[in-house]
Amino acid sequence: MPQPRPIAFLDARLIDPDRLEELRGGALIVDGKIAALGPAVKRDAVPPETLIIECGGDVVAPGLIDMRAFIGEPGAEHRETIASASAAAAAGGVTTLVARPDTNPPVDDPAVVDFILRRARATAKVRVLPTAALTKGLGGREIAEIGLLAEAGAVAFSDGPLSVVNAQTMRRALTYARDFGALVIHTCEDRDLVGEGVMAEGERASRLGLPGIPREAETVVLERDLRLVALTGARYHAALVSNRLSLEAMARARASGLQATCGASINNLTLNENDVGDYRTFLKLNPPLRGEDEREGLVEALNDGLIDVVVSDHDPQDVETKRLPFGEASFGAIGVETMLSASLRLVAAGRISLPRLLRAMTTRPAEILGLPSGRLKLGAPADLVRFDPEAPYVLDPATLHSHCRNTPFDEARLDGKVKMTLVAGRVAHE
Repeated sequence: MPQPRPIAFLDARLIDPDRLEELRGGALIVDGKIAALGPAVKRDAVPPETLIIECGGDVVAPGLIDMRAFIGEPGAEHRETIASASAAAAAGGVTTLVARPDTNPPVDDPAVVDFILRRARATAKVRVLPTAALTKGLGGREIAEIGLLAEAGAVAFSDGPLSVVNAQTMRRALTYARDFGALVIHTCEDRDLVGEGVMAEGERASRLGLPGIPREAETVVLERDLRLVALTGARYHAALVSNRLSLEAMARARASGLQATCGASINNLTLNENDVGDYRTFLKLNPPLRGEDEREGLVEALNDGLIDVVVSDHDPQDVETKRLPFGEASFGAIGVETMLSASLRLVAAGRISLPRLLRAMTTRPAEILGLPSGRLKLGAPADLVRFDPEAPYVLDPATLHSHCRNTPFDEARLDGKVKMTLVAGRVAHE
């Protein structure tokens, strides 16, 4: 495939999430890589065939890396396809999607890894990287072929939305992963403690007459995992933390030097249990939306760097599974296209700086996954996003690119229009 023509972004706010710096200037893209940065990049200093883009003060930053998204292929194409998910990602400034392994069949065979990578090359607008199953069939019993799956192209290992119940199985999985230098991503949830719960346990759930989910259902499993990480020396990432008890456990693990990182959903960072309103099923999520005090704790931990990564937790659900009574509706919401705009609420409220926020969606996930992207520096892949962080709009779900429309931000007032997304120097969205 021939290389795209050079592109120059001029008069931009260049955000470097790695150094937590911002400067005014330009960015020159040549042969799919960043060739020049800073005030010296001007119209008269770029090759004559260059496509000139006057930014007028818009932000130019590394494209976002979303470490947790459900993509329906293979087996659930009615919910999402690689093509539709990648179109939504590009429209939201996301240049790399890390796909969950809970497809049908699950990603527990190198052939399925190869299928996803081939389909992505053929149909995706952004980079799509498969997570492989940690256990065969996502059954939580027998360890998957971690070495073969990594060789086929899996970037991490997880049982998707499922938690490995058996501690001995988890220990063995961490040991095998350590021996292959692989990353384990785990969903921390004690299903017995969750029981029939459908939203966060507390006064709000009681008022709505709904069974609650205690925060200990998450933290008990996280604390077990962290002790097993200490035992095995494996690399471990808690997919989603959502409460202060879990944050305290992560802080202790960091202080003791464990190779443990964690992520948080943009939903838990920007919404709370009051947003559920009168049984709004689009806000039935897992982890559930919690009280405002818990949300504030997550924002503080993100600002302090204790939470490493912000994810969309993109989980499309069709009308048949969402237009039901709250207790019967499926968990999950779409989010990859709105993750950036929703996160900018935290910047507008003065809770976090834009460079630090972007670090959690670019450089930090790239570091954890061992990717070369996610950085604004010379020679880095030209996976970039241009957006106006102050451009207001009202979200119309009909305009979204996902197959499903179950967004928790239905008709919400948001800021941050993505004007252009580049992947390897090619325009993926404009």
